[in-house]
Amino acid sequence: MTDDVFMLKLIQGADVYAPEPLGKKDVLVTGDKIGLIQEHIGIGKHIDIKLIDARGKLLVPGFIDCHVHIVGGGGEGGFKTRTPEIMLSDITKAGVTTVVGCLGTDETTRTLGNLIAKANGLEEEGISCYLYTGSYHIPVKTLTGSIQDDIVLIDKVIGVGEIAVSDHRSSQPTVEELTKIAAAARVGGMLSGKAGIVNVHVGDGHGKLSILEQIADTTEIPITQFIPTHLGRNQDLLASSIRYAKKGGLIDLTTSAPEWSFKKGNIKCSKALKQIIENDVPIKSVSFSSDGQGSLPLFDEKGAFKGLEVGTVSTLFKEVRDAVREEKIPLETALTVITSNPARNLRLKSKGRIRIGKDADLVLLDENLEIDTVISRGRIMIENKEITVTGTFEKQ
Repeated sequence: MTDDVFMLKLIQGADVYAPEPLGKKDVLVTGDKIGLIQEHIGIGKHIDIKLIDARGKLLVPGFIDCHVHIVGGGGEGGFKTRTPEIMLSDITKAGVTTVVGCLGTDETTRTLGNLIAKANGLEEEGISCYLYTGSYHIPVKTLTGSIQDDIVLIDKVIGVGEIAVSDHRSSQPTVEELTKIAAAARVGGMLSGKAGIVNVHVGDGHGKLSILEQIADTTEIPITQFIPTHLGRNQDLLASSIRYAKKGGLIDLTTSAPEWSFKKGNIKCSKALKQIIENDVPIKSVSFSSDGQGSLPLFDEKGAFKGLEVGTVSTLFKEVRDAVREEKIPLETALTVITSNPARNLRLKSKGRIRIGKDADLVLLDENLEIDTVISRGRIMIENKEITVTGTFEKQ
């Protein structure tokens, strides 16, 4: 049986990271919002309230995954390699309470209509879901016929992407083409109060981030209009990304990585984060995303398809945990890349922090930094490591 989202919930005695450390606090959840944060919150005897004993546990903001193929992706190896849609519990078991859906290589058998329908379905099932219009390719396919109109008129659309550069699967965009895309997204964001971000898939081609740097250097489009992702593919790309971030750019690292990718030079996100910090890049410039349900294809040196694996949302927090355990990065620093940083970058004003009035998106971690309980918009999705809310077509 699921809990009533409107029932008051009192989380007692948690060590709160908001993501900055607040010490031991009680947190009152009122409906789908955080209602009160105090050292001790007293309750009356006749109040109907659910008590959650969080002593010995850490309370952190619900995680934001800003790049998920919620309707599946791929197909680089033919129809049988199209990856499946994501299920609700795949998301919530990972501590993720907010996702941003996108299309990738396949804009033919995966459509924006599919993406919007899936986003609405995930919202109905209990999490928050946004999306990007478009895909790898240029001209950008939109629902209304205009990037600007999609962002302004479709509630869930917060930007455009993932536009591919430095990749043999991309449309090989020119500076002028990508500039016009960014300009349309920027104005759409301004008119609607959204981020209007351009999410950019960066492949392992020789161009790296040069096209984004050229736009920032030669046009009025600010460098922060772009969020390039997949930047840990190799050491050269990571070094280029560090230089890009020092110019004021935003950078995103992908947590899903097959074992074979490390043999080809891919850098584990937790280790890449340590390098980034050691190179004095402001942590606010960095985010992680999972590329969940996206295909992770392997190509030979001639570009021929050799096989693929599927990205998983579960890797998102795993890499943050490894950053803390193995790279000795403070928890409050590591958490920002999946909480407050993506919330700010995407202008999700009610997300990413534990504050009064913010959405009640919360995760309890045990002493081993394992996910114990997940609350999304005030609803308990995972409790004591057990799934309490399943998706419509998941086995109960």
